[in-house]
Amino acid sequence: MAKREEYEIKTEELVMPLIEQNNFELVDVEYVKEGSNWYLRVYIDKENGINVDDCELISRALSDLLDEKDFIEEAYILEVSSPGLGRPLKKEKDFARSIGEEVDIKLYRMKNGRKDYTGFLKAYDKETITIEEDEEEIVFLRSEVALVRLSFDF
Repeated sequence: MAKREEYEIKTEELVMPLIEQNNFELVDVEYVKEGSNWYLRVYIDKENGINVDDCELISRALSDLLDEKDFIEEAYILEVSSPGLGRPLKKEKDFARSIGEEVDIKLYRMKNGRKDYTGFLKAYDKETITIEEDEEEIVFLRSEVALVRLSFDF
């Protein structure tokens, strides 16, 4: 297991009791390097949306736990935030919650001359994602898909 994955799993284990205690939902944990900095990002949500106070509550409590356990070798920046409007669908529950919603799909390689698709999420399983675009169902293999996220227009 890569160090990045290990840090994400351990952080998820630390933060879950805090999330459950506050009736929040853990959307994702990621440990990424951007430029010369490492970031440990925790995305949280709740039914009526997350606010700054919610993020601060989790951030302070998690920061104390991370300092106590001290399992991350590098210096990093902890960020706790809402997943945002165009959040990626990664987990089973993300897909289940988004059935019938409009999604954007980006592919690794072109399919039918395109890499970007927008349509309504119709179905998904471990191997495929199905959308309806202009009254036509399109099935993608998960291995073809680089990103799936909720679509939003301004």
